[in-house]
Amino acid sequence: MTEKIFELINNAKKILIITHVNPDGDTLGSACTLKSFIGDKADILLQVRREKNFPNTYLFLPYIKEAKTFDDVEDIYDTVICVDVASADRIVERAREIFNSAKVTVNIDHHETNTNFAGYNYVEGGLSSTGEVLYKIFKKENKNITLEMANCLYTSILTDTGCFKYETVTGDTFEIVSNLLKIGVNSADIAQKCYEQKQKAMVLLRAHCVSNVKFECNDRIAYTTVKISDMEKFGAKDEHTEGICEVLRSVKLVEFAIVLKETGTNTIKVSMRSKEKDITPIAKKFGGGGHMRACGCNIKKPLGEAVECILSEVKKYL
Repeated sequence: MTEKIFELINNAKKILIITHVNPDGDTLGSACTLKSFIGDKADILLQVRREKNFPNTYLFLPYIKEAKTFDDVEDIYDTVICVDVASADRIVERAREIFNSAKVTVNIDHHETNTNFAGYNYVEGGLSSTGEVLYKIFKKENKNITLEMANCLYTSILTDTGCFKYETVTGDTFEIVSNLLKIGVNSADIAQKCYEQKQKAMVLLRAHCVSNVKFECNDRIAYTTVKISDMEKFGAKDEHTEGICEVLRSVKLVEFAIVLKETGTNTIKVSMRSKEKDITPIAKKFGGGGHMRACGCNIKKPLGEAVECILSEVKKYL
């Protein structure tokens, strides 16, 4: 299948690389890696509005500033490659139309819950990141990894492993990282750009959400909400909610951390984290998915009702 991926790339006339909604370091780093490898006939699509939720944290990555958004993308692509997209419902609005109209669709991912929604699927569930999947694809086919590509791959792996602290990290992960450093990656510089240049809006929003945390079941469950009014109050973007769930999970005694974020009228994005238990069964009940200890879903209910729904399921699971 790895050979087929490069055959499809070579035969394509115009390629669109699609990242998932609320793009993070893994989907962006993976997209930039492919763009760097493919060149001019490939464009990246960020499923965002340029003025509303463009991912500024990762502007240091090559090709992000000139990436397409919903504001300017056209239906001119015969081949679409999705990276780090676990299911088709993570492709929304204009992107879904382009995906469905493409002659060739490719899905490259690392989520164990991936639904194999494309014409060609290369999924290694359980690996640390889509960046790690891509690295192995390039190495298996003896493709050269440039320094630019290495920087992108390192960003993918660093961010999706939580700085190498998640259970998906293996000896292979560290061997890959070692090889990327040998190519010339400056790990300290990338870590500083990813984690030590937080915007004021992110800090204020996180402080607000953490201060409003609620606990259930003798502190085994911690949850908080992010309202649209909260986002407006602090001038926050979607990316500024990153990390809130991890803060809640870090509290002693907490086994399950939940963040419920309003994304529209009666539409709630739920992010869940656990310390030990596999929580994907809960996400799947609501049509979501992800990893054993980090997953999410969407609930089409008012915020209060969504809180009750997800808490009910988590309490049953406990």
